[in-house]
Amino acid sequence: MTEAIDQRVAEVLRALGVPHEVLQIDPSFADTAAFCEKYGIPLVNAANTIIVASKKEPRQYAACVVQGTRRLDVNHAVRRLMGVSKVSFATADETKALTGMMIGGVTVFALPPELCIYVDDTLLECEQIILGGGSRSTKVRIAPAVFDRLPNASVIAGLSSSA
Repeated sequence: MTEAIDQRVAEVLRALGVPHEVLQIDPSFADTAAFCEKYGIPLVNAANTIIVASKKEPRQYAACVVQGTRRLDVNHAVRRLMGVSKVSFATADETKALTGMMIGGVTVFALPPELCIYVDDTLLECEQIILGGGSRSTKVRIAPAVFDRLPNASVIAGLSSSA
């Protein structure tokens, strides 16, 4: 499964034609805070891709990308964007079933094409960001301008708040 995800991510990155660096990491340090501490990356440059789900059936999903120093506004901003009455974080099992990826490795570069991607505007202030690489063994260093090239991605002001 990991090899297939890595291949999909590589294909998407190649197609986007944007300079990037794939970082091989110890999967024990895939979670944002642990990764930043271990590899000396400022938390402000880490970007989390979080899958959210509506509470009511049929379930609707979206991917949200926020800085490691910020908190996703699930109850207001995300709920409003999705047009649903209640939303929560997708479970690890839902995330894996939907994306083929494990928490700690989820990336915007291999998501199902119908999934909306909401990007917090504060990420655009960074020169470089670190995103999940699709598996817990990789991360991707890239300029946030990549979001302009991703289909289904919308940059949203107020998607997050200070943690």
